[in-house]
Amino acid sequence: MSKAVDDYVKSFMKGLEKRNPAQTEFYQAVREVACSVAPVYLDRKDWVQDQLLERLTEPDRVVSFRVPWETDDGLIRANRAWRVQFNHAIGPYKGGLRFSDTVTESVLKFLGFEQTFKNALTGLPMGGAKGGSNFNPKDKSEREIMRFCQSLMNELHRHIGEDIDVPAGDIGVGSREISYLFGQYVKINNRWAGVLTGKGTCFGGSAIRTEATGWGVVYFLRAMLQRIGEDIEGRTFCISGAGNVATHAAEKVLDLNGKVLSLSDSTGTLYFKDGLRQDDIDAIRTLKSEKGSLGDYDGKGTFRKGKTPWSIKCNVALPCATQNELGEDDAETLIENGVTAIVEGANMPLTAKALEQVRKAKILYAPGKASNAGGVAVSGLEQTQNAMRMSWSSEEVDRRLVSIMEEMHGRCLEHGMKDDHVDYVDGANIAAFLKVAAALKSYGVW
Repeated sequence: MSKAVDDYVKSFMKGLEKRNPAQTEFYQAVREVACSVAPVYLDRKDWVQDQLLERLTEPDRVVSFRVPWETDDGLIRANRAWRVQFNHAIGPYKGGLRFSDTVTESVLKFLGFEQTFKNALTGLPMGGAKGGSNFNPKDKSEREIMRFCQSLMNELHRHIGEDIDVPAGDIGVGSREISYLFGQYVKINNRWAGVLTGKGTCFGGSAIRTEATGWGVVYFLRAMLQRIGEDIEGRTFCISGAGNVATHAAEKVLDLNGKVLSLSDSTGTLYFKDGLRQDDIDAIRTLKSEKGSLGDYDGKGTFRKGKTPWSIKCNVALPCATQNELGEDDAETLIENGVTAIVEGANMPLTAKALEQVRKAKILYAPGKASNAGGVAVSGLEQTQNAMRMSWSSEEVDRRLVSIMEEMHGRCLEHGMKDDHVDYVDGANIAAFLKVAAALKSYGVW
């Protein structure tokens, strides 16, 4: 990084931190993008004069509201919810809803910012947003979750629409929650419209939406490997997480003849020395749907309580759990053990220090805004199907997903080629930034 670029980034980040106090996750996401795009940005004096980067790091709006709900015991509780509508320069806002006690405005702003660039990379006309609540569904009954979702939609419906903002699911928000939310939207507004994605296929949902993020991660990795004349077959994989993204990524690795060594959750890691099998995946999905932990699994895996997967020797690491789950020591261990690729299934799962190490080592590394965009890509395809009042087959949606992931890989290559390797971080950030910035510039003072 040149001195001029370094000085600019420091000055830019100082201003951002002043405007957004104590929002560390947001700082981390913005700094990564700023470091990538600053050399290109500073060459465009008109863009600098118009403060395009500063404007792109300021959300269009942040909506915050109270969600009151009633427990099964008749007690009244209240949580806070947000919708961060970050940028809709290239299309309606699009991004998931997350239910977790770890949700804060900073987390949602980082996710909404990342979503803006991720959606731009897909080539589909979608802006970026994110939302959710600090409601924790893990210890709630089904009827409590239903009442919470209905109460949340009583306010959220004012801010969304098929041509305005189309939320989807995320951590803690699956098909059940989307169904409750959508049903309440239809009841309040007396109209059926594609205002949410991730719906059931019996009422407007798309085929393979549940599988799309995990499958897309593996499709992106396959494109990375094919560029250097290699393939997934025979490689060993460590995967973190045990939800939709992790289990469907594992499933697709098995389809392509790779070997999966691990899944994990907040209690520890299941290690499969001889490789995970499809019946293991099916059993783990059932276990997690019943709110069990991996420590309760009675299959052939060995449970490592309190451990992450990153000490297990593997060819490929797929962090698919949550942000900042893979730290500096983990990255060092993976590199020392000969990992050849790290591909993000979660959003920003590497800490800033871990990312610095991985990029310095020049191993294959794909940031989540590129590699885990399969979910939002199929959400975009669901919007298209809803607008056309038709449904595509699983085979057709999968074909389109493969094409989108391969085209995204091509966009990253276009802007990420270095002398001796591909920097997918710079490639993804620059490709997405150029598209969104050009749209913003076109609108004038906007």
